[in-house]
Amino acid sequence: MKKIIVAIDGYSACGKSTTAKKVAEKLKYAYIDTGAMYRAVTLYFHQNYITLTDPRQVNDALQKINIQFKYNSKTNASETYLNGLNVEEEIRKMYISERVSEVSAVPEVRKALVTLQQKVGHKRGIVMDGRDIGTTVFPDAELKIFMNADMNVRAYRRQQELMAKGDMVDLEDIIENLKHRDLLDTTRKESPLVQSPDSYLLDTTYITIEEQIEFVVNLAISKMIEKEQKESH
Repeated sequence: MKKIIVAIDGYSACGKSTTAKKVAEKLKYAYIDTGAMYRAVTLYFHQNYITLTDPRQVNDALQKINIQFKYNSKTNASETYLNGLNVEEEIRKMYISERVSEVSAVPEVRKALVTLQQKVGHKRGIVMDGRDIGTTVFPDAELKIFMNADMNVRAYRRQQELMAKGDMVDLEDIIENLKHRDLLDTTRKESPLVQSPDSYLLDTTYITIEEQIEFVVNLAISKMIEKEQKESH
């Protein structure tokens, strides 16, 4: 069947990455975690004291950043490498979550990562999740999903995620962090988080991960069939 691009956008802690990974697995597609890319840049900026308001400093830093995804056969998961180092655990910590939306809003950062993402996906056959995949990175994606969920549910899920990694964070602090990120994500000048008119809304408040995956996979298959029929005429 013809390969397509599955673009999954939406708010933090709605299950985007989990769903995207599983969908990619089922379709035998490559999974590109754009959130991890922005988190890796945030970690580098944090470690190297980069001033976000200084474009020269930001551009110099971006030249020195190399991000790769490597599959770990022990954990059956793709892991993020920053300049050759495995940073998968570090980039998921709360101090990175608190800064990532701010770093993502820097025009130079978005430009560099969008270019990289487009390069990775130009051959189709990928599932990519983020904030602006269907609107900016791949406006021509065959399938666009926009995910949302109730704030309390999102906060609880994020808390469980952090607890599993030994990070104890108060629910109120997580709610504040998510609200702050939502505000930054939806109001930034460079490709803000918006639902594109041609995307399918997936509210994950009351459904299981399995139901989320099934919803996306079924739509993806119908889009592949559609593409096949169009191109065979």
